[in-house]
Amino acid sequence: MNLTLRSSLLLVVLATGADDPRPQPEQMLRGHNRAVNSVAFSPDGKELASGSNDGTAKLWNVATGKERATLKGHRGGVHCVAFSPDGRTVASGGNDKTVRLWDTTGRVRGILRGHKGGIYCLAFSPNGRVLAVGGDVQSGIAREDVLGDFRLWDTETGRELLSPKRHIQVIAVCFPPAGRTLAGGELFGHVTLWETASGKIRATFKGHRSLVTSLAFAADGKTLASGSHDNTVRLWDLRTGKTLKTLKGHTHRVHNIALSKEGKLLVSGSQDKTIMFWDTSTGKELATIYEAKPVWSVALSPDAKLVAAGVGETIKIWKVDEVLKHGARQPKRRSPPEKDKGLRP
Repeated sequence: MNLTLRSSLLLVVLATGADDPRPQPEQMLRGHNRAVNSVAFSPDGKELASGSNDGTAKLWNVATGKERATLKGHRGGVHCVAFSPDGRTVASGGNDKTVRLWDTTGRVRGILRGHKGGIYCLAFSPNGRVLAVGGDVQSGIAREDVLGDFRLWDTETGRELLSPKRHIQVIAVCFPPAGRTLAGGELFGHVTLWETASGKIRATFKGHRSLVTSLAFAADGKTLASGSHDNTVRLWDLRTGKTLKTLKGHTHRVHNIALSKEGKLLVSGSQDKTIMFWDTSTGKELATIYEAKPVWSVALSPDAKLVAAGVGETIKIWKVDEVLKHGARQPKRRSPPEKDKGLRP
């Protein structure tokens, strides 16, 4: 084979990705121009919401990959987005100290004001009537000497329902299926369970060595997963408060996790530029996607057939079965992690 023909064949292989062992995304959603901090599937899995440091949230059609709406109004980065359980409302929280409630056409339904600092996390209760919101008292700051600002809101009236007496920053929040309690991931690495009606602390789980950035409950409400800046993911037994398993494999901070409804598959995204897939029953890594930029956000579709991730300023969507099929053939190498400036890029 002459040199010209060999070079031409090499170009074709590189162009098609035929020699790339990584699973190829089903969709590449481009529209944000800064890091994507949060992604969330709608309850029916047909839409995806995203929040970015470019100051916008967006709604996307999952099947086509096309942008449906741009939600403008925040001043500063949008750190978190979530769909209500009925899929009719999208909540977004940002560095401007506000939470905005949107309908799925992109119209603002309401603005929740009163927080003293940037909003890092939010979650709807299972019935959609309560929104839990966590942040800090000074926008953009996450330090041990800064008090937190954690509140529960009535989504219909916009009235503040409760502000638990807890002088600590809540970086992650999640409701279990029953909705009578609420889990919060804290700055010091603790996971706290509150009673939603009274705000009383029911339990505190200790084990992480750095702040807890993401939480997810299994559908049976018996297991809670937590991701942390200590590079690990932990699975907790809610009855005993003990760690069931510690998932180790990331070499840098874990920014976000997603758990399938039945609790068997967990996905984690990290500053080390990887997305890792785990079998929660064994604690073993099933597959890893290696990226060129930090992974700030991950989400599983309700049926766990798709996984979406905010990789830099791009959103990528993969078929989970294709990722797992490629798992054993993933390259065992990682590009050096980019310098992490804190909770958000």
